[in-house]
Amino acid sequence: MKFSDLKRSGHWPTLLTAFLYFDVSFMVWTILGALGAQIGSSLGLTPQQKGLMVAVPYLSGAFIRLVLGMLVDRIGAKNTGLLAQVVVIAGMSVAWMVGLHQFSHTLMLGGVLGVAGASFAVALPQAGRWYPPNMQGLVLGLAGAGNVGVVIDAMLAPRLAAAYGWNAVFGFALIPLLLVLVAYSVWSKEAEVKVRKKTPRDYLKLLREKDAHWFCFFYTVSFGGFSGLAASLIIYFTSEFHLSPVNAGSWAAVCTLVGALGRPVGGAIADRLGGIRALDVFFAVAAVALVLAASSSSLYVCALGFFLASAAFGMANGSVFQLLPQRFAKDIGVMTGLVGCGGGLGGFLLASSLGYSKGLTGSYLAGLLAFASLCVLALVGLTLVKLRWRSTWGALAEARI
Repeated sequence: MKFSDLKRSGHWPTLLTAFLYFDVSFMVWTILGALGAQIGSSLGLTPQQKGLMVAVPYLSGAFIRLVLGMLVDRIGAKNTGLLAQVVVIAGMSVAWMVGLHQFSHTLMLGGVLGVAGASFAVALPQAGRWYPPNMQGLVLGLAGAGNVGVVIDAMLAPRLAAAYGWNAVFGFALIPLLLVLVAYSVWSKEAEVKVRKKTPRDYLKLLREKDAHWFCFFYTVSFGGFSGLAASLIIYFTSEFHLSPVNAGSWAAVCTLVGALGRPVGGAIADRLGGIRALDVFFAVAAVALVLAASSSSLYVCALGFFLASAAFGMANGSVFQLLPQRFAKDIGVMTGLVGCGGGLGGFLLASSLGYSKGLTGSYLAGLLAFASLCVLALVGLTLVKLRWRSTWGALAEARI
């Protein structure tokens, strides 16, 4: 399969606008992490409060994804995406014009920003429904590569905050949000496929299946690892190595860029080698890399560990979504919401645990090692399910698993 096949097999303007929608949504979803050091200093927040501030958008987004996952099947992906974008723009406008003056205000904004994180449950099904099973890994990887928005955050947000004040960054963020809203409304389209409207009962029905639990757990580790690091690295580098927020943003951008770009690479690797085999490698690399970062007092070695962990988590994200449509093709809208919920919970778990680890022990070590342990548990889980998956639904799949 070649990238040129994307033009012949589906609708590339929808794929592009889904990417842009997810890109700017992910950018604002993680904006509190990018500004975390500066907001924390301005408001006098404790490590626990900073950790919770950057984690709340993930918790909010986890559950809002379930709602948007249902709306995608009921009113269409495009209408759902437009509605979600308007809500986020309204929330960012209030934050810019009114300001955040205390810790509780940051949590309220974080709750609204969860709608941006829930864009995952809209952009991926909208793009994926245009393409055949053997292209799902690449297509969903490309649409999901919109998480490169976190790199934009890390590079630009601290610099804009240093020049104009961190509250002004919310206003600057409205510019790409409005531009993408226009592009999305004009060029994105719905795939002409029959979709049964889902209800909360459908979520409960799928949760009775063991495979749904496994997919949620694997994505909790992969997306939770990537997004949790993305939200926390600027705070981590300023705290542990006493870098300025601007310099910390540059280091964080380097570490997270490879994870954002790794998503389509991981999907393509999974298409070629099989998603299970790919996940085995990625989770093993992530576990070792987190231990390396946690145990080093050198900025360069620590950054290398986070770089490798982010890359592994990013590629694991693509691999999970190479497998998911093979197992739950008829329920991909609901399953995207469920699995995305798991990913959001993982991001909340990592970001908040790092804050509490620092606040209670004076070190981030415990939080990082705890998440490395989850990577090991994911490897154990893959060992438990691989034979059953390959001999049941995997034997009938149109792509390698």
